Amino acid sequence: MAKVQQITLVSLAICLSTLLGFAAAANPEEKFIVEGRVYCDTCRVEFETKISQPIKGASVKLECRNITNEKIVSHSQDVVTDEAGGYKIEVKGDHEDEICEVSLVKSTRADCNEPTEVWRKARVVLTKADGVSGIYRFANNLGYMKKEALPECKKVLTEMGYFELQDEIGEEVEGHSSAP
Repeated sequence: MAKVQQITLVSLAICLSTLLGFAAAANPEEKFIVEGRVYCDTCRVEFETKISQPIKGASVKLECRNITNEKIVSHSQDVVTDEAGGYKIEVKGDHEDEICEVSLVKSTRADCNEPTEVWRKARVVLTKADGVSGIYRFANNLGYMKKEALPECKKVLTEMGYFELQDEIGEEVEGHSSAP
């Protein structure tokens, strides 16, 4: 009889510790801080270069959608970027079963307000169930494109190895050879 009681107590202890573990994992008081930056793509190449510029006052938001039905489960208020184009969004709760993304809302620059196709949204993982500890999560930088590329873009892109030295009709530019 004593053995049965011991087994029952051990089983009860295991069940309680498991339930407490689930409760801790689904802690609604858990919080994350999502950080990122918004920039102006001054060369219209849809990635950052050394002459890209931060956008102060740009607005971003974070939305989390249910994985299975894609319905929005939670969202943040619009957050405004600082002098360096940076933002921080505080998010409460664990979002293990959700897809969370930070997205561009509005640029404050009339000359740079066309969202880049690739960097208009950035996915962030907001759960500790993925093995990442700590509360900080970092989103990829988001960008808007300038209406017209800056003149110095050609030099910057050439230095990066991205700019092909050809004119509008595909003829090689004088003084440069494509041969090794």
